[in-house]
Amino acid sequence: MCTTNKQSAVWKRPEGSEEARLHLYNSFTKKKELFVPINGNEVRWYICGPTVYDVSHMGHARSYISFDIIRRVMSDYFGYDVFFCMNVTDIDDKIIKRAREKYLFKKYMEDGSLSLEKIHEDCQSAFKHVKDVRSRENDKDKQGMYDKQIESVEKAFQNLHLVSDDEAKRKKLFEDCRDILPSYLDSIYSHVTNPLDNEVFLDLARHYETEFHVDMARLNILPAHVLTRVSEYVPEIIQFIEKIIANGYAYESNSSVYFDTIKFHKQHAYAKLEPDRMGDLAALSEGEGALTVTENTQKEKRNDCDFVLWKKSKQGEPVWQSPWGLGRPGWHIECSVMASAILGPEFDIHTGGIDLKFPHHDNEIAQSEAYFDSDNWVNYFLHSGHLTIQGCKMSKSLKNFITIQQALESYTSRQIRLLFLLHSWASTLDYSNHGMEKALTYEKMLSEFFLNIKTHLRSIKQMNHSNAYTKFEKHDAELNERFSTFKKQIHLALCDSIDTPTAMENVRLLVSATNIYMNSTTTTPNRLLLRNIAMYITRLINIFGLNGSGSGAEEIGFARSGDQQASAVNVEDIAMPYVEQFALFRDAVRTQAIAVKNTEILTLCDHVRNEVLPELGVRLEDRTGSNQATIKFCDPQVLREEREKALLAEKNKQEEKERRKIQQQLDKEAKEAKKKAAKEKKNPDAKNASQTTTNGDGTAAAAAAEATANGDS
Repeated sequence: MCTTNKQSAVWKRPEGSEEARLHLYNSFTKKKELFVPINGNEVRWYICGPTVYDVSHMGHARSYISFDIIRRVMSDYFGYDVFFCMNVTDIDDKIIKRAREKYLFKKYMEDGSLSLEKIHEDCQSAFKHVKDVRSRENDKDKQGMYDKQIESVEKAFQNLHLVSDDEAKRKKLFEDCRDILPSYLDSIYSHVTNPLDNEVFLDLARHYETEFHVDMARLNILPAHVLTRVSEYVPEIIQFIEKIIANGYAYESNSSVYFDTIKFHKQHAYAKLEPDRMGDLAALSEGEGALTVTENTQKEKRNDCDFVLWKKSKQGEPVWQSPWGLGRPGWHIECSVMASAILGPEFDIHTGGIDLKFPHHDNEIAQSEAYFDSDNWVNYFLHSGHLTIQGCKMSKSLKNFITIQQALESYTSRQIRLLFLLHSWASTLDYSNHGMEKALTYEKMLSEFFLNIKTHLRSIKQMNHSNAYTKFEKHDAELNERFSTFKKQIHLALCDSIDTPTAMENVRLLVSATNIYMNSTTTTPNRLLLRNIAMYITRLINIFGLNGSGSGAEEIGFARSGDQQASAVNVEDIAMPYVEQFALFRDAVRTQAIAVKNTEILTLCDHVRNEVLPELGVRLEDRTGSNQATIKFCDPQVLREEREKALLAEKNKQEEKERRKIQQQLDKEAKEAKKKAAKEKKNPDAKNASQTTTNGDGTAAAAAAEATANGDS
């Protein structure tokens, strides 16, 4: 029997490093804060949705794509159980004005009794009206918008005489004055549109809400779990206002209800997000709505910075019955009511565009805290940065915007999302050709990487399980260590307030390191290591929303597009054996043609590679030093665009070559002329002799001609 007096070995827990945790930039504190949900793993989230009075534009995309990325990262990377609520504003001054203008303009155009002189006279009056509005406008951006309208209409009036037919003139006036005539008609006839059924206004909102949802789907933005509309929550809004009044933070005045900011501020804190703007009367006035007459409402308020909760309806506006008379909800109250109704008296995250910070979001907070008589309605407020167009401010109200539909005519939703991923969600983003070129370059880099990976992995499918594993050599271990480091850096970036630009840069560096490893001529790459790296990057692009819902769990790279996504069949798996055999046959034919210098057969080989196979989504790459082409499956549209770019580049190259040839000839002639002039300057006698000879020859010739003429006669 063996005995020992030594004590048993004690296991020691590894020290390890402190785990990185998610921090979010919080507009309340203006710094990154550790994210701690109220209820365990559940995250309750409210986002300000669109005011649906027009088509959605890239300013909307700035907010919704940015927060869709953050939502996906929190759900699919960090594993939070996100409950996402969004509102749709379908009662608003802009909607009312736009619906009324469309209604009046349509009736005006359909009025056959209007003479051409009357239409021309009204257009002139509309022109004077817009000039008058311009003279009272202080905002430089809006001044610029009005200046463009004025210049355009002036030019139209000057060219009207070029149209001879009266009916054509009538149509031209309607078209050229489309931007100014509806607003003018509304200014003089809005009072006669009452009573209008509320449906007149809601129909416009429903139309643009439908377009909004279509645009969001095309941008691959996840739908909300709950969608609320103001028109569906009017009873709840009235009850909410009644309680704020009962709590002493609001008052009725002339059938409207206002929030008492001074009284609230004594008990709580008004303007938590932007305390320095508490007295910004211009911003507060704009927040009251386009149909609000500031001079009138100021008389109804106890304090200049009070804001409206319930508006007394004027003629030509939608109405709902309330304890204070016929009216409609103010703008700010809607989000307080709907967010609280769905998410409760306190929730985790509220998001929206930075332009909503004050007064909208500050007023939301004040109303909600007044209702619950608490100091904590929402814990984290996130604001997406501005979006500019080629460096200029973008605004729907300024008619300076690119619609989402227009953007998608030029770029895919993936390319647009890549632009957003390459920029911080909280900073200003410039939508420009230069920025999109960077996104396109990044997309191409990833596409080529995935195609090259698939080429290396293709043989694994033909190997049994044991043969798929090969020894981990030194160079394999070195790449795997770098892979581990890049994963850590990407994790730290996502923990750092979802820093996607840094994450994307580390993905690029990982791709670069892997490409160097794959292209090494001295070693054979470990295919399972390549697969691990490719699957990790694919998982990230899935999390970021760069792939549609059709991407399979085991698929590598970007998802197949269009009809291929709709099918469960993997076209590449089915087609590859046939394409491989055809490619081997072409390789053999091409090798023989090169050997015997048969240009006709080589031309046919190039034709099938450049023209035929790309239409089927197959790219063949003939490699220098190898008689076997590489096969890559791609989107046929991508291959067509590559071919068009290659042809254009070749055309430009030939044109440049021809231009240089002509320029060289011109330079040569200029040089010779200069050389001749210098020679003649140096030896003037030779020049005189040359002129004398020329003159002599001319005289002799003239004399001979004269003699001949005399002889003939």
